[in-house]
Amino acid sequence: MNRNKQHIALLAVALTLLSCGLSPRQRSALAADNSQTETTGNYSETSKTGDNAGSSLADESASAGDASYTVPDSLLPLTPKGIPEQRLRRKAYVSSFNRTTLMPNWVAWKLTAAHTDGDIQRKGVKFHPDDDVPEPYRVTTYDYMQSGYDRGHMCPAADNRWDRRAMDECFLMTNMCPQNHGLNAGDWNEMEMQCRRWAKEYGEVYIVAGPILYRGKHATIGQEHRVTVPEAFFKVVLCLKGTPKAIGFIYRNTDGNRPKGDYVNSIDEVERITGYDFFHGLNKKVQDKVEKEADLGLW
Repeated sequence: MNRNKQHIALLAVALTLLSCGLSPRQRSALAADNSQTETTGNYSETSKTGDNAGSSLADESASAGDASYTVPDSLLPLTPKGIPEQRLRRKAYVSSFNRTTLMPNWVAWKLTAAHTDGDIQRKGVKFHPDDDVPEPYRVTTYDYMQSGYDRGHMCPAADNRWDRRAMDECFLMTNMCPQNHGLNAGDWNEMEMQCRRWAKEYGEVYIVAGPILYRGKHATIGQEHRVTVPEAFFKVVLCLKGTPKAIGFIYRNTDGNRPKGDYVNSIDEVERITGYDFFHGLNKKVQDKVEKEADLGLW
């Protein structure tokens, strides 16, 4: 996808969100927030990535030690220029943190069948600030207090029961967005469970989740740090086992109790709305095919 064309298109359009979800017939483009600062270029536990669109999956290993959890750089989203980004590599996921919105642009992780099992419990694990983010951008759990919003995980706790460090790191505030409680405990949670079922069925899937901003001005929460409240959320899922397939979802940040099909979008559509280029390292024919799909029946 041409990133310059993406940026122009995103500046020219606005999203209309209807009801609790966005079906393919309800989708419209999002306007990007042009007040963003330049990419920070600050990275934790990693060197610079994002300029490797020509790399192939065959050149990269998605295995690390005894646990296969690493997302190849070629499957990490490409973030448009002008959007602040500090990439934070954790044991189980990569977070693209935005110092303007004070939440992740996106969070990407690989979920395997083995990772869906484990005896590590979230009980007693506390939400905590990310020390790799400098002040005044270091969000704390107090910024969410009495806000009316949950600390919504992008990479969910239940995907990290396989490892203590992974569980602890998924409670970093750089993995959180202000999320409506009904969505967090309802349809968003159901999609998280569905992704774990897919990981068990297919062996592994790649997932990216994050917030969507479409207004020129956004609500915020917090006293010490002003955390942006997103209008919606996206999730995209890729399976490379057998016949490759992919699917996208968009959820309005409100209560909802709707069939999963109401939230289905193609990856192409999620790219158009968010400006990100997902799964750019795939073979072009494969990428073109799977990113057009918007069919739950294939799963």
